[in-house]
Amino acid sequence: MRDFYSILGVKRDAGADEIKAAWRTKAKSVHPDQNRDDPLANNRFAEIGRAYEVLKDPAKRSRYDQQRMKVEALEREQTIMQQRQSAREAAEKAKQAKANAERVLEELARAEAEKAKADAAQAAKMKAAKEQAAEAKAKAQAQAGMKEETADATASGASTSGADKAAGTASGATGGSTAGPSASVGGTASGPEETVSRIFGDSPEAAAAAENLRREQEAAELSEGMPLKPAASPLLAPIELLSSFVRRLRGAPPPLPEKAPDIFADAVVAIADLLEQKSVSITLNDGREVRVPLDGVTEGHVVRLKNQGLKFQGLQRGDVAVTIKVLKAERFLVDQFDIRTVLPITLENAVLGCESQVEGPDGTMVPVTVPAWSNSDQVIRIDDLGLPNGEGGRGALVVELRVMLWEKPDEKVTDLMRLMREGLYI
Repeated sequence: MRDFYSILGVKRDAGADEIKAAWRTKAKSVHPDQNRDDPLANNRFAEIGRAYEVLKDPAKRSRYDQQRMKVEALEREQTIMQQRQSAREAAEKAKQAKANAERVLEELARAEAEKAKADAAQAAKMKAAKEQAAEAKAKAQAQAGMKEETADATASGASTSGADKAAGTASGATGGSTAGPSASVGGTASGPEETVSRIFGDSPEAAAAAENLRREQEAAELSEGMPLKPAASPLLAPIELLSSFVRRLRGAPPPLPEKAPDIFADAVVAIADLLEQKSVSITLNDGREVRVPLDGVTEGHVVRLKNQGLKFQGLQRGDVAVTIKVLKAERFLVDQFDIRTVLPITLENAVLGCESQVEGPDGTMVPVTVPAWSNSDQVIRIDDLGLPNGEGGRGALVVELRVMLWEKPDEKVTDLMRLMREGLYI
C-alpha cells in the first residue's frame, strides 16, 4: 500500500494548508514539462496527484488512514508470527545440539573408562612381570652360592641375562597390550573440529566455535605464564574443549524473550485537561480502553504506557505510545508549557499605556499593565499561569498586544494622522 504522506513529504498529522503547499512544490519539481528527459516523470506526477486527491478530502483521508492502520497492523502481526517461528526453530536447534552434546559426552566418558581399565590391566601385567623377574633372579643367586666363585660369577651372569630376557619379554608384552587400548581409545577420540561438528554439524558456525574455544584456552595459558603445549592425550583435548563449550552453553543466562511491537495512538485533550492534570481515556484499534495520565505533558509529548500493548505467547508484552494533541481553542494557543492569548487595545492606549484585563485559561480575569508606546505583537509574560511542567513549576500566560482601530472612523484621529503625514498647510 503506497504511503501518500511520504509521497508528498509531509507528516501524518499535517494540516490541509501544509499538504497543499507540499503538493504544489512536488508538482512543480516533477512536472513532465520540467523533466522531458525522464520517461517516468508522468508516472511520478500522476502519483503525486493521486496522493493529493486523497489527502485533501477529509473523508477520503480518514478512510485512507483507517485502511493503512489495518494494513500496518496486519504487517506487524505477520512480523510477530515470523519472529515466533524463528524462535521455535532456534529452540529446536538448541535442543538438538544439547542432545548431541550429551551423547558425545557419554561416548567420551565411556572411552575414558575403557582407557582407565586398560591402564589398570597394563599396570597389573607390569607388576607380575617384575615379580617374576625378581623371583628368577633370587633363584639364580641361590644356585650360584653353592658353586665356586668363578662358576658363581658365570652363573650370576647367566642368571642376570635370563632375568633381563624375562624383563624384556614382559616389557614387550606390556608394550603390545598398551598399543591395543591406546589404538582403540585413539579411534574413539577426535579433534576439536570433528567433536564440535558431531554436535552441531559441518557448518562455518561450528568451525568458528571450535576455533574460538581453542583461542580462549591459549589466551588463558598465556595470561597465567604457562607455555603452550599440546594435550597429553589425544582423548583429553576434545574432552576439555567440549566441556568448556558445554559450560558456556549451560552457564550463559537464557536470553530475554523479544518484545512485541508497540501500539501507537493519539490522545486529543483540552487545555483544561492539561491544567487539571487529570487522566483521559482513549480507545485503541483493538477496542480496548486505556487511561492516559497528563502529568507534566503538553502538545507533542509521547506518553508511554508500559506493558499495555500487544500480547503474544512467548514474547514480552509491548507498550502503548500515546502522542498528546491539544484541541485548538478560540482564544488560546499552547506553546510548550506557555499559553498564548491576544489582548486588543486601541490606538490611544497603545500610545499612552493603560491598565486592562485579559481572560485567563481558567476563566478568571487577569489584570494586565500595558506600557506606553506599545506596538502590535508586543508580548507581556505573566508567570505561573501556564501549564504545569511536571517539575513543580508552571509556564506563563503570554499576552500578545494587538492594536485595533475603532469600528467607525473618527474625524479627529483622521485629521491628526493627515497632519502628521502631510504637515500643516496655511
